[in-house]
Amino acid sequence: MQSLHKNMDDKPRTVRYRLPALILMILLVAALTACSSSSTAKSDNTKQQGGWASSGTTELTVSAAASLTDSLQEIQKMYQQKFPNVQLTFNFAASGTLQKQIEQGAPADLFLSAGSKQMQALVQQKLIDPDHQTNLLTNQLVLIVPKNSTNIPASIQDLQKPSVKRLAIGTPESVPAGMYAQQSLQAAKLWDTLQSRIVQTKDVKQVLSYVETGNADAGFVYKTDALESDGVQIAFTADPNSHDSIVYPAGVLAGTTHREEAAQFYAYLQTDEAQAVFEKYGFSRAASGS
Repeated sequence: MQSLHKNMDDKPRTVRYRLPALILMILLVAALTACSSSSTAKSDNTKQQGGWASSGTTELTVSAAASLTDSLQEIQKMYQQKFPNVQLTFNFAASGTLQKQIEQGAPADLFLSAGSKQMQALVQQKLIDPDHQTNLLTNQLVLIVPKNSTNIPASIQDLQKPSVKRLAIGTPESVPAGMYAQQSLQAAKLWDTLQSRIVQTKDVKQVLSYVETGNADAGFVYKTDALESDGVQIAFTADPNSHDSIVYPAGVLAGTTHREEAAQFYAYLQTDEAQAVFEKYGFSRAASGS
């Protein structure tokens, strides 16, 4: 009888011990399920809001005339503060060189030329988007001499003087500044006369370097280049009627794989903010429709 009472007492005790454990297990499974659902919902929400799904960086390659180097590098810093997901990579060279690179399939999203000739050639080949092409800036052609020079030509005719033994210009076929210099010399009937003194360079920056280091007694560069250097001085400004208008067109490549981002940077270059940087370096805004 005592054994029977003992067994009857043990059964409820076993049930009492097992019931809380079962409840605890059920609650734990429910908590884990809720946590998993919350995590999935959060992940889906992140995707919808463009979290990790849009955190990649878009790289834009900008092929630009060498004379734009300093101004564009300053604009680059400003732009990437506004649009941190866009990385600007610049390819600086003579406009003619850049034109050939683009024609040969070199990757580029935008082209900024120092001359209309190079841009129009690409437009005609349908390599530039006609809806995203405009004249962006203007410049001036000047003659520079070393900073410590005492024999300063006052006019283009003074380039015939014995003191100017070496005259540096960009190669006219590929460097717009060189083409403008050739036109000015031809207008003054000096192109043939000065052939033995002329040193042709790969771009306008090399002209500047030659004059700074004394490897040339004078050279034709853009006003913007002259203002950037402490090693040269401007002798005179070429007559604007003696050469083609100096304009800097900008265009988006028709084959860009980043059309939206390229169009966005193209538009930014025309804003007052960007134009203020260009003007700081001596450029002028191109007239609308020029």
